[in-house]
Amino acid sequence: MGMKAKAHHHHYNANGGGGGGGNGSESSSSTSPSPPPSPRRHSTVPHCRRKLRTKPISIVFSFLLLRRFLRLLVVLPLLYVSGLLMCVGPFSGLVGHTPLPGSVYRSHEMFQLLWPHIQADNSTPIELSSVWRFRRKLKEQKPCPPSASGLQLDSPGLTGYLIVEVNGGLNQQRSAICNAVALAGLLNAVLVIPRFEFHNVWRDTSTFTDIYDEDHFIATLEGHVKVVKELPEMLMDKFDHNISNIPTLRVQAWAPVRYYTGEVYPVLQKQGVIRIAPFANRLAMNVPPPIQHLRCLTNYEALKFSSPISNLANKLVERMTEMSSRTSGKYVAVHLRFEEDMVAFSCCLYDGGEAENVAMNSIRQKGWGDKFKRKGRVTLPGLNRIDGKCPLTPLEVGMMLRGMGFDNSTSIYLASGKIYWAEKHLAPLLKLFPYLHTKESLATPDELAPFEGYSSRLAALDYTVCLFSEFFVTTQGGNFPHFLMGHRRFSYGGHAKTIIPDKRKLVVLLQNMSISWKDFKLEMEAMLTESDRKGKIIPRVKKFTRKSSVYTYPLPECSCLQKHNNTQIVPSAHS
Repeated sequence: MGMKAKAHHHHYNANGGGGGGGNGSESSSSTSPSPPPSPRRHSTVPHCRRKLRTKPISIVFSFLLLRRFLRLLVVLPLLYVSGLLMCVGPFSGLVGHTPLPGSVYRSHEMFQLLWPHIQADNSTPIELSSVWRFRRKLKEQKPCPPSASGLQLDSPGLTGYLIVEVNGGLNQQRSAICNAVALAGLLNAVLVIPRFEFHNVWRDTSTFTDIYDEDHFIATLEGHVKVVKELPEMLMDKFDHNISNIPTLRVQAWAPVRYYTGEVYPVLQKQGVIRIAPFANRLAMNVPPPIQHLRCLTNYEALKFSSPISNLANKLVERMTEMSSRTSGKYVAVHLRFEEDMVAFSCCLYDGGEAENVAMNSIRQKGWGDKFKRKGRVTLPGLNRIDGKCPLTPLEVGMMLRGMGFDNSTSIYLASGKIYWAEKHLAPLLKLFPYLHTKESLATPDELAPFEGYSSRLAALDYTVCLFSEFFVTTQGGNFPHFLMGHRRFSYGGHAKTIIPDKRKLVVLLQNMSISWKDFKLEMEAMLTESDRKGKIIPRVKKFTRKSSVYTYPLPECSCLQKHNNTQIVPSAHS
């Protein structure tokens, strides 16, 4: 009954038309070299006879070349994969090859070797308040652009109602909400409070109102985009009070402005209401400045956590600050992605032996079926590790931070789900940093009870505590750290104040059994300096050429909303 848009018949590139991600990721392809041509033969056949035989000979010759080329295309990749399997796979030990640097998890052995030296280290720890040395000169603040309603359209009035269904975890939903507001402004439409889809991975039944302050959201956007809680009764009657009867558009990822104005707008005008499902990453990053401003306004002012979340989140920030009195109230927040499902999905090997391998295979089968057993799929745990794709363990994070100069008096907040084999993996981290805290340790069971079973609400608590930390440490990527880094850049004068480990370099160092603690520290200090340098980077944005995410790099477009006279944000203002 639903009406399909033409979107699924079109494909777009990342810079004007979709298909590519908004974070500027690139794809690459490799081609095998063509075989050299065969040497030319000198024929004794008379010229007149050669003329008659030229065509069939050339066809046969071309066919032979094609066969040889196809064989190479098949054989060369097989040889390459075989070599990798020998070097980084399970056969490396059998054939006597030395594993490639960084391909094997030996961090636990490294810790045992270096622990006496770590304990004996009496060098002066870093001052938490003086680590971030790179500063960005703040430019003169420009006024925010005027209302963007109907910017690209001829219609002077509202064109209809926009319904979107958002999916994913907390920050994927947040991204979709910001994009929905921007799209409503582009189409001059009335936005209905976004609907949250239930997903088997997150298993969270929360609605918009459970996560965000709905009234604040509507009031903040007034004058920019009209937002309503529900469709008018008249429209609901038209579609028999069944939302699935409303024309549903399936839009290609990262669709550009011209698609919405050319394809979606006419449907909205005709029907008076449209529904876009799903609505994750359905609007290109390259949009006019007034539309981009709507994203900024939504992300940093309109989206305020609901009272139950913000009240407890603020308490956790206050308690974490009190627990950090040894360092003037400053603490380090670590986003640790070492949950069971993340370890399984990464296909990486740690130190659990065959029992771990069996357990991870079982989890993969349960969560993703035969995805990892499909024909032609090759899993190379060693190569994944070399490429920086393996989640860092609590031990690896702890050694990195101690190497950077954080001593055992530093307070650490761990933002994470249920850690895989927590008792084993958290033990060395607690040795390195005894002042380790989580939302479970800071809140009482009664305070956390209303949040149990709601992953997005729990993530909102972690998000707030991480936002107000002096240091944020990201270990695995994803929407959570990307949004946080952007929020911190917006709030701290353009600096993300984030430690981003060079995992490709780190895994090599953590496999080097001959490295001294002194040399390891030098490498970690250089990594911290590099994080400081990268923390202040602002991408160059000229007109509609933005490739990076405005949620990770909010400047310069969002700068008109910054309060430069108060770069130290306070919890009550943003949570």
